[in-house]
Amino acid sequence: MEGTRVAARYAKSFIDLAIEQGSLEQAYIDMKYIADVCASTHEFVIFLKSPVIKTDKKQIVLKEIFNGKLSKVTDSYIHLITAKRREIYLAEIAHEFIEQYKTKNKILTAVVTTASGIDDSIRKQVMEIVKGVTDSAVVLKEVVDKDIIGGFIIRVGDKQVDASIARKLNSLKRSFNENPFIKEF
Repeated sequence: MEGTRVAARYAKSFIDLAIEQGSLEQAYIDMKYIADVCASTHEFVIFLKSPVIKTDKKQIVLKEIFNGKLSKVTDSYIHLITAKRREIYLAEIAHEFIEQYKTKNKILTAVVTTASGIDDSIRKQVMEIVKGVTDSAVVLKEVVDKDIIGGFIIRVGDKQVDASIARKLNSLKRSFNENPFIKEF
């Protein structure tokens, strides 16, 4: 709980700084890159959270990893976070920054879960349906979950449409169990 509160505060302060510097879009791209690095390399996150490794060593490694890949504002901000010994929250700060950026710019994330993935024509149809429901910009996130067997689940904000085969099978199973015409002995 404490980590997310710290991450939210640091993300908010970085958004304010990026707006002040006129580099919000670049900061968003940088934070997406940092979030991707943290998500794809678990050892990197462990490295950041290690209390054994000194701060100056972490700064050197961070500078080496992100050298030339981040804007000057983002690079300076990461240096500041590390100097304040908050590098353990870097992945959370990046995630929170992305969420706050989307909220600020009224961008919704539509999560489409399928059993085997979707092709371009279906992706386009889903985007048109979701954009027809909301006046916000929409980012489509695709999730593959073989447990739904077939069909799809679309989640936008707190709304969800579940047209999966697994849900239909569970519903059918419940209806068979609740059959009032068969007396159990």
